[in-house]
Amino acid sequence: MAQNPGKEKLVKRIWHSIARILSTGILCTLYRVRAYGMKHVPRKGPVIILCNHQCYIDPIFVQSWVPRNFHFIARQTLWNSKLLGALLNTLYVIPIKQGRADIAAMRTIIAKLKAGNAVCLFPEGERTFDGRISEVKAGFGLISRKSGADVVPVVLEGAFECWPRTKKFPKLGKVVVSFGETIKTEEIKRLGDREFAKFLTRRLRQMHNELRLKMGREPFDYPQDAPDTVVGVPSQISVDEPGFEPRPES
Repeated sequence: MAQNPGKEKLVKRIWHSIARILSTGILCTLYRVRAYGMKHVPRKGPVIILCNHQCYIDPIFVQSWVPRNFHFIARQTLWNSKLLGALLNTLYVIPIKQGRADIAAMRTIIAKLKAGNAVCLFPEGERTFDGRISEVKAGFGLISRKSGADVVPVVLEGAFECWPRTKKFPKLGKVVVSFGETIKTEEIKRLGDREFAKFLTRRLRQMHNELRLKMGREPFDYPQDAPDTVVGVPSQISVDEPGFEPRPES
C-alpha cells in the first residue's frame, strides 16, 4: 500500500520536531526573535501561512515559537548537493521546480494540507531586494480553494538587515514576527485568485508598516492600492490552471 503523501513517517516526525526545537531555540535566542499574534495560528487542522521573504533563514523565524510544525518548500536545485539533499529529506521540506508550473509540488502541498498540516509559503516568490514587500504572485488562492485551508498572513521585520541578499554571511540583529488574523477560505473563493493576490499584497504591506512603527522604524511609502498582479509562473508556486485537480490520496 502506497504511503499517504500528506502524512509523514513516525521517525521523520520525531526528528523534525527535535530539529525544530533546537534550531528555533538557538537562532531565535541569538536574533532576539519576538512574535506577536501567535494565537491566530490554529493548533490543529489545515492552514496556509503566507509570509514576506527577507532572508535565507526566514523559515526558522516564521516558525518561531509556534507550537506546531510547519511544512516549507525549497527550490529543487538544493537537492543537487547530496549532503544537503539528504538532510532536507529528513525534514518537512517540499522540493519545487523554479521558473515553471510544478504540478507535482502543488499536489504534494495540497495533500499535506488535506492531511491537516500547516504549510508555510513565501508568496513574493523571492527574497526582497530592499526590505519592502513586492506584489504577491497570483496562484496561491488555488491552494486554499483545493485544500479548504484558511490563510494566516505573516510579516517579519529585521531579517533583511541581518542577511540581505547582497551579503554572503549573516550578522546578528533583532527580528520581529507578526501573525495576522485568519483569512477564511470562503472569502478567498469569493475574491478569486487575482483579487486575492492584490488583497493579500495590501494586507501584508499594512501589517508590515504597523510592525515597523511598533519597532520605532519609519513606515515604507507603499502605494495605497496594489497594482494589478501579473499572472505568470511564480518562482515558488505554479499559477491556477483550468481543470487542475489534485490526485486522490491513496
